[in-house]
Amino acid sequence: MTASAPETLNRLSRSLPKTRPKQSLRLWLRLLACEGLVEQTVRARLRTTFDITLPQFDVLSELEHAGEALTMSQLSENLMVSNGNVTGVVDRLERDGYVRRAASPTDRRVQYIELTDHGVHAFRQMASVHERWITDLFSDLTANEIKNLIAGLNRAKRSISSKR
Repeated sequence: MTASAPETLNRLSRSLPKTRPKQSLRLWLRLLACEGLVEQTVRARLRTTFDITLPQFDVLSELEHAGEALTMSQLSENLMVSNGNVTGVVDRLERDGYVRRAASPTDRRVQYIELTDHGVHAFRQMASVHERWITDLFSDLTANEIKNLIAGLNRAKRSISSKR
């Protein structure tokens, strides 16, 4: 028999130390704040430096990482967004010469997306600059602090995943 939401909440509340919920909420809010600041900074810098959006950068990154053409469905699945969202992003990337579409030889409904030579060269330049931006954003942290944050976040991810 499945417990009701109030029963589950009561059981969880009794099992946690009184300060734990507040600390967990603070952690969650701090993670959101940090992610938001990094994302805002990267979005603005991509726009001003390369005249590209973060979703466009993400598509280019996914194609570069794959090392081969991907279908629109594969792209949307890998990026965890809808096909409709990917279509608009790919349209703009194609217009600007970063990617090209190729129809599937076996299924007319399927389109493959691949980087052009221009797209490969441009993305590699963007990725190099992007890496320097991220390094700079975290430059006030020591190597040991970064290592400890990564370890803690990996534990948090495993914990969260186990409760889904």
